[in-house]
Amino acid sequence: MADAAFREHSKFRRLADALRSMERVAVAFSGGVDSTFLAAAAREVLGAGQVLLLTAESESFGSRERAESRDLAERLGLSHLVIRTNELELPAFRENPPDRCYHCKKLLFARMGEAAAARGDYVLCDGANADDAGDYRPGRRATRELGVRSPLEEVSLTKQDIRELSHAMGLPTWDKPSYACLASRFPYGTAITRDALARVGACEEELRAMGFEGCRVRHHGPVARIEVPPNRIADAAAPDARRRIVERFKALGYAYVALDLEGYRTGSMNEVLPDDSR
Repeated sequence: MADAAFREHSKFRRLADALRSMERVAVAFSGGVDSTFLAAAAREVLGAGQVLLLTAESESFGSRERAESRDLAERLGLSHLVIRTNELELPAFRENPPDRCYHCKKLLFARMGEAAAARGDYVLCDGANADDAGDYRPGRRATRELGVRSPLEEVSLTKQDIRELSHAMGLPTWDKPSYACLASRFPYGTAITRDALARVGACEEELRAMGFEGCRVRHHGPVARIEVPPNRIADAAAPDARRRIVERFKALGYAYVALDLEGYRTGSMNEVLPDDSR
């Protein structure tokens, strides 16, 4: 049940002021913690008729995430469009250079901007928050170039703030694990293919079915490197779990299966980048 006290939170009031200044917003909507909170806040402040949700559909996004975004949009009572993107047609995406995300986001937000403009005078927004400045995110350059607003970041809302406010608003995503597109599972320089994306997605679904939320399967050619939350490493290494994981991952096409003893951490593929390239 929602706690109306969230309206008095200082950062929520600042967010409300920012949203009112935009009048109508189109939200890049993944169904994750940040974009769901932004969508719900926009509905609260502007009314449902002034909010449009836009979700990307491609091989880079798992089918579970697409289904969850549709369900959440319906629950929020907001208009929802699914935009088909074809980033695999971009050489700069398939070849997977360190700035891959820039090229992908440039395509994605250009398509979303076109879709929103065809339906009215909307301000296109994403769910970037104040914590996102701490990691290597070349996609942020694309959003700035295209004039996409990031109202959560603008009012200094952190991920923890967003989770707490989401909980107060009664949003089911308040404790949802973070998610990133499947392309982030590939080391820079490793080609991204449709088949490899599907393999990674299927392996992660297998881990979720076993109860491992917030996990990643990093694709290193014939090797699948598994990241689970640090407190679940022992569970993944237990004999029955290990046997099932190895059997399923090999059936899906991997020759070797490795468990990362450091556990899941955001942006682990960026750890090999030189400091001056971030």
